Amino acid sequence: MSIGPLDDETVAKYREAGEILRTVMDETREMVEPGVTHLEVAEHAEARIHELADGCAFPANISINEEASHATPARDDETVFGEDLVCLDLGVHVDGYIADAAVTVDLAGEDQLVEAAEQALDAALDEIGPGVETGVVGGAIEDVIRGYGFTPVLNLSGHGVAQYDAHTGPNIPNRGTDRGVELAVGDVVAVEPFATDGRGKVGEGSKEEIYSLERERSVRNRQAREVLEHVTENYRTLPFAARWIDSPRAEMAISRLSRQGVLHGYPVLKEEDGRMVSQAEHTVIVTEDGCEITTA
Repeated sequence: MSIGPLDDETVAKYREAGEILRTVMDETREMVEPGVTHLEVAEHAEARIHELADGCAFPANISINEEASHATPARDDETVFGEDLVCLDLGVHVDGYIADAAVTVDLAGEDQLVEAAEQALDAALDEIGPGVETGVVGGAIEDVIRGYGFTPVLNLSGHGVAQYDAHTGPNIPNRGTDRGVELAVGDVVAVEPFATDGRGKVGEGSKEEIYSLERERSVRNRQAREVLEHVTENYRTLPFAARWIDSPRAEMAISRLSRQGVLHGYPVLKEEDGRMVSQAEHTVIVTEDGCEITTA
């Protein structure tokens, strides 16, 4: 059935993306074990998404310990899981309509930190409905995380998702605010609490493996032009991994396009104190009586 301004076909695509993501997430999280490489897990998740859906909404994010977001393995990455806190964040799209979800796999003995993010997500989803302000949702997240003795990551937030747009409004803060946006029937949002045992701020690291198209312009360099054509044809405005570009001198071409402002790079985000970060996330559609969780 239609939901507010979303017609039946659009709702069906959001639901299909969510169902596929649930399947892939269940499979992939079971692979996260000591000795397995990050690349094996990422490539499995992405291959399954391409098998079942129209494509990835963004590269498989595998964030370790103090990393919070934008971490994905490079083409030749041989890093293996150890006694780590592993945040696994996956995205699926069906005709551009997106499902986005995350879980934290605890190999480090940080069960309370993991539970804090999960319970904060449950509390946030209980608040969501038409007429509810995003600051109220953020307040529910903050109350739970602080109740566990941890801190929400204050400069990260949940977000809306739209067709071929993995990060749009409204933002869903991870703390209570007096200023916010009123949710409406038909809004599709990804709610993602981050909890940490640090002070709750993330900053940019030096590693950068994820990019998206910022703007199209003429490019004179042949290799850069070929990469740009591949990106616009296959990913549109959705983020992609550098390792997905299989062409000669791809690294140099991506670097050139980034310097020219054609591509936008996403540095890995890390907790500024180097402390652990956990994450939990679902995508929901706001309905007349609350919300429908597409990725539950």
